[in-house]
Amino acid sequence: MNYTRFEKARIIGARALQLSMGAPCLLVDLPKDLIDPVDIAMREFDEDAIPITVKRKER
Repeated sequence: MNYTRFEKARIIGARALQLSMGAPCLLVDLPKDLIDPVDIAMREFDEDAIPITVKRKER
């Protein structure tokens, strides 16, 4: 699915918040030096590993 920049920001922000609160990372090969929740969330987004979807209203 193609997301707008606003949807992408919302998904990454929500996932980064989950990670900062202790949620497990969904990536198998995560580098040890990557500790910032936003960077981890962006990598999960790029690899389509985030289990968050967007429901759009039909017009």
